[in-house]
Amino acid sequence: MKRLLLALTISAVSVFGAACASSGGSPDAAAATEAIAAAKAALKKAAGNEWRDTGKFIKKAEKLASEGKIAEAVKLANKAKEQAELAARQAEEQKNAGPHF
Repeated sequence: MKRLLLALTISAVSVFGAACASSGGSPDAAAATEAIAAAKAALKKAAGNEWRDTGKFIKKAEKLASEGKIAEAVKLANKAKEQAELAARQAEEQKNAGPHF
């Protein structure tokens, strides 16, 4: 589980870094829109297994993007996406969990 978390963290950092690098150091509104859309898609895949704050992070990212705080919005959307992916993986790994008598 720790390796999975590390791998997802590294991929999120690389995606965020690529978004910043492609726009000269700071992401633009399109990067925020893409990050939010990716987070929503990942949340949809988690369907019913999402973690408590993932939806809140997406809403806050949308609000930040509308206020022009693009870098913060992208960062929060990537965090929401990561949480949604981890929730989906957790649900898959623990689908047979329960007491075994």
